[in-house]
Amino acid sequence: MYHDFKLIEGRPVSIQVKDYMKRLMIKGALQPHQKLPSTRELGVLLGVSRNTVIAAYAELADEGRVYALQGKGNYVSEDSAGSAAPSSLSWQLPWKERLSRQALLAEELDLMKRGIRAGKDTISFTSIAPDEKLFDLDHVKQAFLGRMSVEGHVLLNYGYAKGYKPLIQYLMTYMENKGVDVQGKDMLITAGFTEGFDLVLAALQQKHGAVICENPTHHTAIKNLKLHGFDIKGVTMEPDGIHLGELERALEERPYDCAYFVPSYHNPTGIVMSMEKRLALMQLMSRYEIPVIEDGFNEELRYSGAHVPPLIASAGSGNSVIYIGSFSKVLFPGLRVGWVLADRELIDYLESMKRARNIHTSTLDQSLLYQYLHNGNLHKYLKRARAEYKRKYELTLQTCKAFVPYKTLSGDGGLHLFVTFREACSVRELLEACTRQGVIFTLGHHFFTDGRGSNTLRLGFSRVADEDIVRGIRIIGDTAKQLWGLE
Repeated sequence: MYHDFKLIEGRPVSIQVKDYMKRLMIKGALQPHQKLPSTRELGVLLGVSRNTVIAAYAELADEGRVYALQGKGNYVSEDSAGSAAPSSLSWQLPWKERLSRQALLAEELDLMKRGIRAGKDTISFTSIAPDEKLFDLDHVKQAFLGRMSVEGHVLLNYGYAKGYKPLIQYLMTYMENKGVDVQGKDMLITAGFTEGFDLVLAALQQKHGAVICENPTHHTAIKNLKLHGFDIKGVTMEPDGIHLGELERALEERPYDCAYFVPSYHNPTGIVMSMEKRLALMQLMSRYEIPVIEDGFNEELRYSGAHVPPLIASAGSGNSVIYIGSFSKVLFPGLRVGWVLADRELIDYLESMKRARNIHTSTLDQSLLYQYLHNGNLHKYLKRARAEYKRKYELTLQTCKAFVPYKTLSGDGGLHLFVTFREACSVRELLEACTRQGVIFTLGHHFFTDGRGSNTLRLGFSRVADEDIVRGIRIIGDTAKQLWGLE
């Protein structure tokens, strides 16, 4: 006994000793009324100081797990040790048989569980997360300390389901500056895009059980739409956005409960929908009276050209667009803060749903983001981040053009490119061959709504070093040429 104690750096040693002794009691290794080693003896056994053990025993006594007898030492309390469950209670429940269809489907669609694990030296193009090396830690620390000094006692308590009011006010102005008419609209703060999307889907009445979207589209969106039981109709993408002719034909064929669109730096194609197409799209949605869920994905990562207003701006004073935004692909995804901007009445219902599900988004996270934005740091950070991501984007684009025998290559900005090969090419076969050479990427078929896309892949470059971008893409290109005889 006591031979398996291991110290963890950075944690108070007395607490580690206390927790270790507690575990021995719970497991039954130390029985009720058993005498414990003296403080000096246990210190030697565990390789810690006697004072550390004295403090640990005192804390165990405070918890009622240890009692002392004058002149005799410390003993395990009556109720401290764990006892094995009676054999009649130790039955094994077949949980898979008790799970809901939604739970089983979520596990089936979970790419993170089934994805290839990158080895230490693997060049991975799978991520489209921001590069943590660019994170503005000094200003984040200033924002945290500044906000905590003003209202720390409030921030550590329960917050409001709707969100942290200063952040809501900031983001309403932020959206106004994008050209959005916020009259009659309101905002709900969520734990990132995914929670906002899930809440909206749960709130919508499924009169027809169908949704229409771009094809391909965001895999997380596909997953959530399926979990909510929607039949998904995907519409082909063109170089400037969704194919309007195909969209209109689909709208004529059957009714839809809602539409889901990613108009800027679309995931996975990277396409930015043109202004003309955005206006025409909104006219179609208005004619067929279909509410639109807009994913404000990567809007800030524009490397050239003028800002293109979101769809919700094109809707003017109308209330048919539900905009879901976050800074996760730009700032700090670990904060898990997003927002839903929509009709005031709808937000009122979403607020109640949010309160019923998880009470509120972390007020600490919201206040930290607010203070960081309020201090004017976003513009300075974006200027630096855009410059770095633009450089990587151009390097990735030029390297693909030089070495990859693609059919089409898309991506107008953002953090990824989308590669399409000839129809007969199996990108899964390419991935398997590249994996053996230490290079991985994301299979494109995951993003398609109809099983297509086996000849496509997505390249995320945001967290890949320059030399690895060149080396990895060259391996992809050379391997594709060898597999398929392409030039």
